[in-house]
Amino acid sequence: MSEGETSGNGRMTESQTPSSWPGLTRLRGRSRFGAAKARPSTAAREDDVDARDKPGHDERRGRVAKRVAAIALLMIVFLATALTAWTISLGPLPLQQAKAVSTTVVDRHGKLLRAYAMADGRWRLPVHANKDVDPTYLKLLLAYEDQRFYDHHGVDPRALARAAVQLGAHGHIVSGGSTITMQLARLLEPRAQRSLQAKLRQIVRAIELERRMSKDEILDLYLTLAPYGGNLEGIRSASIAYFGKEPKRLSLAEAALLVALPQSPETRRLDRHPEAARRGRDRVLDRMVSENVISADDAAQAKAQAVPALRKPMPILAPHAADQATSLVKDQPVIQLTLDATLQKVLEPLARDRAIALGPNISVGIIVVDNDSGDVLAHVGSADYFDERRAGQVDMTRAVRSPGSTLKPFIYGLAFEDGFVHPESLIEDRPVRFGSYAPENFDMTFQGTVPVRKALQLSLNVPAIVLLDRVGASRLSSRLKQAGANLVLPKDEAPGLAMGLGGVGVTLQDLAQLYAGFPRLGTTRRLREIMAGDGAQEEAREPMRLMDSAAAWQVGNVLLGTPPPENAARNRIAFKTGTSYGYRDAWSVGFDGRVTIGVWVGRPDGAPVPGLIGRVAAAPILFDAFARGGKLPAALPKPPKGALVASNSKLPLPLRRFRPLGELVRTGAEQAPHIQFPLNGSHIDVDRAAGLEAAAMPVKVSGGVLPLTMLVNGLPVGEIDSRRQRLIDPPGPGFARLTVIDATGAADTVVVRIQ
Repeated sequence: MSEGETSGNGRMTESQTPSSWPGLTRLRGRSRFGAAKARPSTAAREDDVDARDKPGHDERRGRVAKRVAAIALLMIVFLATALTAWTISLGPLPLQQAKAVSTTVVDRHGKLLRAYAMADGRWRLPVHANKDVDPTYLKLLLAYEDQRFYDHHGVDPRALARAAVQLGAHGHIVSGGSTITMQLARLLEPRAQRSLQAKLRQIVRAIELERRMSKDEILDLYLTLAPYGGNLEGIRSASIAYFGKEPKRLSLAEAALLVALPQSPETRRLDRHPEAARRGRDRVLDRMVSENVISADDAAQAKAQAVPALRKPMPILAPHAADQATSLVKDQPVIQLTLDATLQKVLEPLARDRAIALGPNISVGIIVVDNDSGDVLAHVGSADYFDERRAGQVDMTRAVRSPGSTLKPFIYGLAFEDGFVHPESLIEDRPVRFGSYAPENFDMTFQGTVPVRKALQLSLNVPAIVLLDRVGASRLSSRLKQAGANLVLPKDEAPGLAMGLGGVGVTLQDLAQLYAGFPRLGTTRRLREIMAGDGAQEEAREPMRLMDSAAAWQVGNVLLGTPPPENAARNRIAFKTGTSYGYRDAWSVGFDGRVTIGVWVGRPDGAPVPGLIGRVAAAPILFDAFARGGKLPAALPKPPKGALVASNSKLPLPLRRFRPLGELVRTGAEQAPHIQFPLNGSHIDVDRAAGLEAAAMPVKVSGGVLPLTMLVNGLPVGEIDSRRQRLIDPPGPGFARLTVIDATGAADTVVVRIQ
């Protein structure tokens, strides 16, 4: 058949069909309707591949990829914006409210004296992990709760994944995936229920916390807020309430228990569910063994220890001082006092036990003062703060009471300062009358002629009043006020001789401040109980003058020899006792080279207590307080320059015996010497720039038997001429004591102030 011919049926046979005609497609089969389906030839498929490899196709594919990337970016921006908006809607973290803690009062070393519950009744004590918490507890806490605490940024993905796998495998929570930071976020914003949204909120807050706070700050805040059942929050509150101690030193069992309690604080409350708490503790120990944090033997020993089933009361040391501090210092979570908690802890039982032994309704006040600084080291305001019968909440160290004979040492000190008497001088103890006032001794007897030293040691009334008459009651009052004491006189009354025997009001704190001036050799400092103070407060505590240093040393030396109570060592403590009129107050104040201690005994309501005597009731407490201080009495200062140390026979004639001014009358018309100028208590202005002659100070004397000897501050400066006048070179600025002695030993003294 030639080219172009067909078969008989008008179709080309298969053998007649060319293998490849241009423009035609090979028929591979028929469709279900009989129509033939065309299949692209190999050449056509290759042409299509070539077409896709052309530049136009690449551009289309690039545009598609850009569209996909843009959509993905928009979705990311949308999600980030939504997440940011949601985060902003959460508001700021309530950190300020979370940092509110119980007000705590601590001693000079940082030991807790007393804590006050927050307004809603919760106990939340501030804590710093690095210095307040046992390292064993911190090791267990981090190993159990958050092993990578210092590595993650608030969220630990591995911990979350592990928790999810364990939940799926076991059907219940085996270990939580929350970090300590996430737990802190939950404590800051407690959740109503568990949900994915709540968990997401914790994650967002945890990241925010990590951005704003350091790891140490996060750990401190967690340890402050962690719940431990009831109204206890924070590890310090729990440790004190359950173990009765700070968390600085914890056993392994205690540390594991404190790790377990916050996981379920109410169902594991020790005071309600101790057995559940024990199981939680043991679970912590078992896991720590499995993770090789502790040994199996240590865990077994810890499990053998019982868990406490009762809460202990919060410490209340120095409650009166703490109450006073919190009333003065506002908006300060931690108030540091100058007190020593160790000393306070031994003196409070002493006051309570002695008050009970002395009888019903009797209270005791004790104060301990550091001589050098004026810091109060112990403050016992009453025998028992919670004893209503003894008015325990009344601070008897601040109560104004009659001091009895405790002001006598200051009378003698001013007499020594004025130079008309010496500790070895003789003085008369015999009946004497000052107008209508006739002082008598406590035992209604008289000793006759006695050394001044013995008169003070035996607390004889007549010699003290005779010396006060010479010193001047107004001068004594002004000097004590100058030294910082607040003396309270009866209304509309001026200082009189009766104040030498207790006719004035004073507090135990002021009395201790005055007595501390003796070992300080004549100066006092205002007492301080609150450690923190600004410059103005410190300036107000500058030393104040009490008396001459030599006179202060002489008083201390005399009081050191006062006969002590029974079974007490002699010559260890300088002290003085006092008993107020009607046996209402018994006092004893003593000092060594280190501290001054004051003791008051009596009824807070001021009712008399027959037989209540300072030497019997207060002095034994004083000596016991020194003994319980844990240190041997420190030596008193050595005699200062200018102190006259001599026996009576070696004293100058005028100092061998004290004679009142009215007795210094001589043979014939001669009278005792009297300094007419300058007047006692006057102020003398000296112009030293004008030369020695112009700066000389005149002294004029009347009476006396020649020759007259002139002394300035106890040192002789020569004789006064027959005209009974003399110019002397005034000493430096300050107080100066001028004394004139005649040939018979009669003398007169004035004290002036040089400016």
